[in-house]
Amino acid sequence: MTENMFAGTVLFEVETPLGFRVRVTRAYWELITTIKHPVMAGQEAAVQEVLEQPDEIRQSRSDPAVHLFYRARGQRWFCAVARRLNGDGFLITTYPTDSIKEGTRIWPK
Repeated sequence: MTENMFAGTVLFEVETPLGFRVRVTRAYWELITTIKHPVMAGQEAAVQEVLEQPDEIRQSRSDPAVHLFYRARGQRWFCAVARRLNGDGFLITTYPTDSIKEGTRIWPK
């Protein structure tokens, strides 16, 4: 992940229950929805909801600065993966999943 993720027009920025804001630029959202997870195209509002009002947040097993936000959406979960770097948060990726991944549950306690 590079500083370029912060460059460009911000598509959205939301406050998480962990007390930091997560932002995503239009250019990076396009990368997510055209290359990484096209199924997420048009799901901007759902991703904002996942970040603002998750059912659960887990800390990545491999990187303590990475958090996985989960919210139930029907029979599946939406996961939004964000990194906190120098107080700023940015979206790494987002995707639907059948289950919550491993990692330390940090919210709610």
